[in-house]
Amino acid sequence: MSTVRNVSAMVDIAKNHHTTQSVPSGAVPLVVHPDTARRSGAVDTAVRRVTPVTGVNGRLTATAEFALGRRSDAAVRYLLAGVRLALGWIFLWAFLDKLFGLGHDTTSAKSWINGGSPTNGFLGSASTGPLRAFSHSIAGAGVVDVLFMAALLGIGVALMLGVGMRLAAGAGAVLTVLMWSVVLPPANNPFMDDHLIYAAVLIVLALLGAGNTLGWGRRWARLPLVQRASWLK
Repeated sequence: MSTVRNVSAMVDIAKNHHTTQSVPSGAVPLVVHPDTARRSGAVDTAVRRVTPVTGVNGRLTATAEFALGRRSDAAVRYLLAGVRLALGWIFLWAFLDKLFGLGHDTTSAKSWINGGSPTNGFLGSASTGPLRAFSHSIAGAGVVDVLFMAALLGIGVALMLGVGMRLAAGAGAVLTVLMWSVVLPPANNPFMDDHLIYAAVLIVLALLGAGNTLGWGRRWARLPLVQRASWLK
């Protein structure tokens, strides 16, 4: 009953704008957790109006810390969304450049639509290390070209839209690790290069739901098919 009296008193304070009104005698001081306050509009309003920004010894109150925490969470969500879009563009641009030969890594004469092979250069001349013989054997093969280009397009589109993040992260991690194995050992490090970093970041983005911010992740997750097969999220 003391908890009910406390809540009632706090709501009355908020309604009457009297921040100096005391809590009923005999009532035990009520500490409202930020999550509880957020779920209850009336209690949340009362807590925000009667609680100062700083408490004892200048320390932030629970409500102020909660507000700062929400702003920090929003900043992290948008940062992850930005990283997701950047990685998505890297994959999508690689697909477009190899398809049309836009003159960056691929010239027009070597583009896929003009008969060039998207994998011949990387798996052929660029391949080094213990897997060189295997890489050379599959370089330029039609099925390998199709799989490689389909992976670049699918991963890029999924990351840009924020849908199918688990599938995109898994496929992207496998692809980048395979590309890392082709150039072993890396030119500037005994074993670490950007391919492994990409793989790790892709997995982190999927685990933290980066497709829900600036993307269609939530809408995608509500589709009946996706709800039945969680690996499509």
